[in-house]
Amino acid sequence: MRHLLPSILLVLALASCGERFDTDQMRLCRQAIPALNPPGAAIAIDRVQDGARPHMLGISYSVSTPGGVARRRRIDCLFAGEGQALTRGALIGIAADGRPMSDASFYLLRRFYLENREEPPPDPGASPSEALPEIAPALAYGLQQGLSALPSAATYALLACAYALIYGLTGRIVLSFGEFAALGALSAVVGAALLVAYAASTPATGLVAAFIVAILVCALHGFAMGRFVLRPLESRFHDDTLGRQAPGQQVLIATIGLAIALSEYLRLAQGANLRWLPPVFNEPLALARAGSFIVTVTPLGLAVAAAGFAVTLGLILLIARSAYGRAWRAVSDDARTAALFGVDPRAVHDKALILACAASGMAGVVVTAVYGGMGFAGGFSLGLKALVGSILGGIGSPAGAALGGLCIALFEVLWSSTMPIDNRDIAVYSLLAVVLILRPGGFFGDGALAPRQV
Repeated sequence: MRHLLPSILLVLALASCGERFDTDQMRLCRQAIPALNPPGAAIAIDRVQDGARPHMLGISYSVSTPGGVARRRRIDCLFAGEGQALTRGALIGIAADGRPMSDASFYLLRRFYLENREEPPPDPGASPSEALPEIAPALAYGLQQGLSALPSAATYALLACAYALIYGLTGRIVLSFGEFAALGALSAVVGAALLVAYAASTPATGLVAAFIVAILVCALHGFAMGRFVLRPLESRFHDDTLGRQAPGQQVLIATIGLAIALSEYLRLAQGANLRWLPPVFNEPLALARAGSFIVTVTPLGLAVAAAGFAVTLGLILLIARSAYGRAWRAVSDDARTAALFGVDPRAVHDKALILACAASGMAGVVVTAVYGGMGFAGGFSLGLKALVGSILGGIGSPAGAALGGLCIALFEVLWSSTMPIDNRDIAVYSLLAVVLILRPGGFFGDGALAPRQV
């Protein structure tokens, strides 16, 4: 039974992938075409289709040399498969006009041409860059870094807002939201696989199913956490639970234990290998250029980042302008007085926990959609960085915490573009120490330490 769920996930994922090739594989196959033709030849892609063998991609194209006659050719690229391993899309063979390339020639082509990071090979299928607006190299580099950081910014903003929803209400930090993001990531893969395996779907409906399943699963687990972990602590330490919370250390320790349990739970459910969503809508769109450097963005990255920012803004507006938001602010200010006016502190807390866990699950979907997958242990560092962002912005305010998450993403971009990336996480955690020393309340908090004990 222990290996039953990983086997089911593998079958569903394989069923969902079929023989469709992602844009990275198609681009890699196109980039091999110039090496098979004379230098300076004009290449035009005619048709892309499945090859004669499983996991083989065929591209028909026409090539013409200066002063020569155009002729039609074909390249067939054989990939390792569409499974769940890290090498699921690796190029393992090439055939030109039906003649397989020798192992030695293929190794040299892949090692010294296709994998050349300093001078990447041209893509014959890419849109011409001459029509793109020319901008300064520094501006182009900064624009590319900013566009690439949008999904990370949305992820940090969602998780930071989740921390603020609970801390602003109870003064307690729940250290398991990163693991809820990992739970949302795995739920997204399962939801998309189930939809594709049992119903006709498109990539767009698969993404929608991933979001819906992840949000529902994480909201259900969040309700269970509040009912079976946090509420017993309230009753255990206080007979009069109205307006009272369990001591902060007990809540912190309990949620750390829950985070470890969730991580192990995901490891057993996921199995030894990562579960991946096939890349969709990730064909780069060229926006500008600086010489040979092209600023690009993917439709998927923009879409999931916009969805993450929209949900974060919705949570902020919910707290600021809705009836539930008024109840949340009342319980946050004085739970006993709010109860005297008919507000149920427990119900407000339960709803806040469900909203926070659902937002964490959506953050996991954003990570999965952009990067392909998220391991069972990947939620720890993600949640810790989002906690740094929430403290940076003001952990008692959802708006301030979301702003702090954006600042963490901006800080990571600036550090990665100017400093060694190996030291980036150390720099983020050092930033937390600096903020706690200079302004413990964050951007939207007080300059002095908050009276609540964490």
